Amino acid sequence: MWEKPDVHPPYTLFKNSISMKTTLSTIIAGIAFCTLSLPVLAFPSKPVTLIVPTAPGGGNDAMARAIGQKMAVLLNQPVIVDNKPGANGAIAAEFVAKAPADGHTIMFGYVATHAINPALQKLRYDPVKDFEAIGMVGSSPVIMVTNPSVPAKSLAEFISYARVNTGKLNYASAGSGTAPHIAGELFAKNAKVSLVHVPYKGSAPAVTDLLGGTVQVMFPSLFTAYPYVKAGRLQALGVAGGTRAKVLPALPTLGEQGLNGIDVAQWYRVFAPANTPSQVLSTLNAALNKALADPAIIKKLEDQGLEVKTSTPAALKAYVTDEVVRWKKLLGDLKIQLD
Repeated sequence: MWEKPDVHPPYTLFKNSISMKTTLSTIIAGIAFCTLSLPVLAFPSKPVTLIVPTAPGGGNDAMARAIGQKMAVLLNQPVIVDNKPGANGAIAAEFVAKAPADGHTIMFGYVATHAINPALQKLRYDPVKDFEAIGMVGSSPVIMVTNPSVPAKSLAEFISYARVNTGKLNYASAGSGTAPHIAGELFAKNAKVSLVHVPYKGSAPAVTDLLGGTVQVMFPSLFTAYPYVKAGRLQALGVAGGTRAKVLPALPTLGEQGLNGIDVAQWYRVFAPANTPSQVLSTLNAALNKALADPAIIKKLEDQGLEVKTSTPAALKAYVTDEVVRWKKLLGDLKIQLD
């Protein structure tokens, strides 16, 4: 006998369709919930590379290595220092600006890379927009030092000696456009003397030639020069800043000796590429600040003339923005040309 096929009424099909859609939506929602509930990948998941924009052996390099070693312990991953000198730190800064924004490549920046360079050269990176701030490290005033063979034991004697020997005295710098170079130009302008600028690829080779007498004067950071001043191998004539240095309390500032308008300091900060996740920045900031709170690190840095100062990423971002404006105004009338 023929039987009528079992055909579902339209309302039954519609009802089943709604049920399937509801089930599918529930599954999708569950997948999404599970995805959102997954833990964020731990950072760091591999060694962190700390780019240093100066040559090995200088003050910046020594400071970065000391801090990096302590951060490695705190992060439970190696912190590898990679020196990329050249172009007044611009090579290193551009490299970091284009690095993956995952926190595994960071930069030990200083005043030239993020404040001086924008006023002196066309850059392929923006010192503010292309970086995320991690935290401050500290600052060190620039000081005026001479080779002991220079027959001048005070600032006044040096100025008199330089005026008699116009164009015969050479001053070294860590490179054109660096803080030591700018301090030297400000000194020559304000003291009304003529000095010959001799740029080097970093502070280490510059100090080596200063110690050897190839050049007669230099305006390095106190952090770089202090060990040699303490050992009597260099003669310090003054601090290019508003206050005396804690480690050299008897050394007057240039302003105290009647030469004003030379307030230059080397500052050191740590940066990451733009768009680095905030959680990663917080982890790096915490490790940096903890490293700089270590009594052994503090003593090592402060004993060499660095004033340790930490910060939040937000505070550093605002600081750098202000520094770009300040240095542009300061360098406006010096007409310094980069080699």
